Amino acid sequence: MASRPKTAQPRPTPRFYLLTPDVTDAAAFASALGPVLEAADVAAVLLRLAEADERTQINRVKAIAPLAQDKGIALLLDGHAGLVARGGADGAHLTGIEAFSEALETLKPDWIAGAGGLRSRHDTMTAAETGADYVMVGDRGEAADAERIGWLAEVLELPCVAFARSADEIAPLVTAGADFIAVDYVWNDASGAAAALTAAAQHMRLPETAA
Repeated sequence: MASRPKTAQPRPTPRFYLLTPDVTDAAAFASALGPVLEAADVAAVLLRLAEADERTQINRVKAIAPLAQDKGIALLLDGHAGLVARGGADGAHLTGIEAFSEALETLKPDWIAGAGGLRSRHDTMTAAETGADYVMVGDRGEAADAERIGWLAEVLELPCVAFARSADEIAPLVTAGADFIAVDYVWNDASGAAAALTAAAQHMRLPETAA
C-alpha cells in the first residue's frame, strides 16, 4: 500500500481493501475467500478473528495469510498486533489513536501499521507523523466523510482508505480522493461475495476516466 507520489501525476484507479467477517473456521473461510480475491483488484485483506485462545487465532492467521500473500495481497489483522509476526501476517489495523500508538513499537519498522477510528484531524496528523502506513475513514457504523477524505488527499501523502458500506457509496469516495476502498458488505450480498465485488469494481473508475 504505497504512499502517494510527491509530484503531481494522474491518480491511479483505487484498489479494494477487503474486510473479512469474523473468522472461526479458517479452512472453510479459505475456500470462500479464494474466488473473491480473483474477482477484482484487491490490495489488502483485513482479517477479523473471532474470539478464541491465542494458539487458535495464530493458526487461523497461518491458514489464511498465504492465500492472500501468494497473490501479492497484504494480509493484515484487525487489532492483535502481537500476533502479526507469529501468524505470518503483513501488519495490523488499529482502531483509535491510543490503540495505534500502543502497537507501534510492536509493528515498526517491519510490519504495516494502519490506523482507523480517528475522531479528529489532530489524531489523524498524530498517526501520520508517528508512522501510520495508511489512515481509514469510516467504518461499519459511520459513513466515510468525503470532505475529510479530500482534506487527507490534499494535506497528506499518506494513503487514504475509505470504508464503503454499500456499492452506492463507492463512487463519491473515489471522487473525493480515496486511494483504497474498504468493503465488507459483499459477504452478505445475495449474489455471492465474488459477484458483488466484481459489480463494485464498476464504481471504482475515476471521474475523468468514466464513460
